[in-house]
Amino acid sequence: MLVDRMTSDFSLGSVEVALSPLQRFEEFLQSRGKRMTKPQKLLIEHVFSRHDHFDADTLMEQLPPKGAAGRIGRATVYRTLNKFVEAGLLRSFTLDGRAVYEHDYGYPQHDHLHCTQCQRLFEFQSDQLMTLRDAVARENRFRVTGHRFIISGICENCQKSRRRTHRKLDMI
Repeated sequence: MLVDRMTSDFSLGSVEVALSPLQRFEEFLQSRGKRMTKPQKLLIEHVFSRHDHFDADTLMEQLPPKGAAGRIGRATVYRTLNKFVEAGLLRSFTLDGRAVYEHDYGYPQHDHLHCTQCQRLFEFQSDQLMTLRDAVARENRFRVTGHRFIISGICENCQKSRRRTHRKLDMI
């Protein structure tokens, strides 16, 4: 499965935070009587050096090749990703049967459009959606602590490529 970078033409901005992701994770580990390992530090630096939606396989492909100093094993990647989620640094959601990760710490609430053709994710924010969410919660006497909304469909690029008619000469 391809999980592509944020491809919208605008940035959702950021949320002011007191600690860097690395400092926040160190604080999380200390609260549990643990210390940060070198692989965990390398992973947090790598994950927060870019803003991508990714799965564990994509992350593994981006890491140094086997035999390189500091190679991180698959089990360590999975365990560390789970710790990042538990620490509130990443959010995880399931897309096409796979766990997909994105930044949560220092990143605003947003939702996604998912193209079922090319598997890209597009981020968006909608005041109308937030208003509707809050109204539904009020009607049901429900306290909102967050939400996740993914709209599945076909992106503009994939729609254009599907509409293109193939002439017999194109088949040669």
